[in-house]
Amino acid sequence: MNAKQRREFLKQLFAGVGLGTAGAALTASAQTIGRTSPYPEIKSGSDQPFAYPPKLRVTKLETLLVKPRWLFLKIHTDEGIVGIGEPILEGRARTCAEAVREVTPYLVGKDPRLVMHHWQAIYRHAFYRGGPILTSVLSGIEQALWDIKGKLLGVPVYELLGGPTRGRIRVYAHVGGKPAMLKDKLKEGFTTFKTGVFRSTESGVVATQGFVERAAENFAALREAGGKEAQIGIDFHGAITPQTAKLLIKALEPYHPLFIEEPVPCQNVDVMAEIARGTHLPIATGERIFTKWGFREILEKGAASILQPDLCHCGGIMEARLIAGMGEAYYASLAPHNPLGPISLAAAIQLAASIPNFLCQEQRTFGEGYLKEPLEFEDGYVKLPTGPGLGIELDDDKLAPLLGHDWQNRERYDIGDGSVVDW
Repeated sequence: MNAKQRREFLKQLFAGVGLGTAGAALTASAQTIGRTSPYPEIKSGSDQPFAYPPKLRVTKLETLLVKPRWLFLKIHTDEGIVGIGEPILEGRARTCAEAVREVTPYLVGKDPRLVMHHWQAIYRHAFYRGGPILTSVLSGIEQALWDIKGKLLGVPVYELLGGPTRGRIRVYAHVGGKPAMLKDKLKEGFTTFKTGVFRSTESGVVATQGFVERAAENFAALREAGGKEAQIGIDFHGAITPQTAKLLIKALEPYHPLFIEEPVPCQNVDVMAEIARGTHLPIATGERIFTKWGFREILEKGAASILQPDLCHCGGIMEARLIAGMGEAYYASLAPHNPLGPISLAAAIQLAASIPNFLCQEQRTFGEGYLKEPLEFEDGYVKLPTGPGLGIELDDDKLAPLLGHDWQNRERYDIGDGSVVDW
């Protein structure tokens, strides 16, 4: 609506004309706007999704079970551009592969560049929304669509998200509670680490004094091995009761962990918020929380100040970007979860490069044996990729002997009575 049309519309509206006249004026203006729309295939009253030229169409979705426990996705197009993603939930790879097949009829024949339009359609056209399977599959598809868009335009995804906010991405290594491993990782160039709680397969509301002391002593040994400048986070894995979590945190406070991850199961936000108020240590959570809606309550109640969305579970790159924006308003930082493969890491790097409140990135592989050119690691950081899309290429020849797996979640039972213990 141009200025003249707007003045005429307001003149008629405030002159007391009937609703029918005002509605006719608004319709005429909308038709004028439509003629200059960048989406020329839109038609009034159409129930079909829009598209814009030149035409590009999805032709096939292909999933690959890849050792040790991953699921890769390739989205093919009629222009030969292939986007890649990781639509995986640990231990449910075959379930996710079947869910990709269920989404395939929607995507085939559509323009892959409409990334957020397709996200909304796949998410909202399902009456039962969210949950780990749907959002994991949606996450991998979204990653692959961004990869296609970046490749088509010849730019990294982070350029499409506003450009880089940093020149390299800090990553951390797992040390498994072993001081010797931490020292080895220091020699490799890592400066940031994560460990789990040194625990046995025992259950109970309140752990023994010996358990708490052993866990604190183990972390103290890691602190001694790393020195005062090393950053060491500790993961409770949501497998410890609130009562024991409080005891452990107090015992760990003198050794300055970088964060306490999932001190209790993330489903009870009020309990996590209570724990957060009882310590000066940062509380981290997010790997088992899905979409922006899942993080809202955590931020509102102050349950965590370090958010850990997993870009293979939370809804993908843009959803994690929205979560980062929400977190920024609450002075929370992001340390995205990623115990998965190189595509997952590449997607997380694109996010980390584009947000102001990034802390550090979890990783398990830089892509050796999977990528044509593994991500470059140096002095605790991954260099910012400059290639288009996600900035990586799969090496199909190297992948060939790694196809197929039947990885299952491990089972743990109490050593005293055989009852189930959280993984």
